[in-house]
Amino acid sequence: MTTPLPIVLLLLLAAYLIGGIPFGYILVRLKTGRDVRSMGSGNIGATNVLRTTGRGFGVLTLLLDIAKGWLAVWLAGRFTGGDAAWVAACGVAVVLGHAFPVFLKFQGGKAVASFVGVALALAPWALLCVLIIFVLVVAFTRYISLGSILGAGLFPFGVWLIYHPAWQVTAACAFCGAFIVWRHRANIDRLRAGTENVFSFGGKK
Repeated sequence: MTTPLPIVLLLLLAAYLIGGIPFGYILVRLKTGRDVRSMGSGNIGATNVLRTTGRGFGVLTLLLDIAKGWLAVWLAGRFTGGDAAWVAACGVAVVLGHAFPVFLKFQGGKAVASFVGVALALAPWALLCVLIIFVLVVAFTRYISLGSILGAGLFPFGVWLIYHPAWQVTAACAFCGAFIVWRHRANIDRLRAGTENVFSFGGKK
């Protein structure tokens, strides 16, 4: 059964708005009264929250950002009967919502954690393979950005190899992967220059 267009549009809007909830910004504001965008790297994501506000808040930001990606895809599947096209579209919408949140004048994060949530809902085994690569890269280089870039770039291939899903799902994963790599363009410049920040799980004391 075809999902009515008004429901689809509401789901896309909901996915974008869910993605736009700036958990990192909210948590740092509650903890310190400051705008996380004026701290550290200026990003609202978990890594910058960890560095500037502490391990606990960084981990909580990560989990909440993952959860919103998963939730958006779950809702799409629930209300469209698992229609691959609209589930994939809502996955893209939640990622774009995190990167360009209306609540922060469209100045958001790189959307890695939100995409992890989308991947968890769409292709968990491909996500597991990519996470292993991510952990190994970060362990050996201490660059989270490099692990994120490689993971985002490889994930669409993992989805295709393991699942051979509907083309809309593969296309959405490829778009999101390329988008996340593009969002890391400043990190790529710093990696080339040898000035990228190294990762320490200790975060702010």
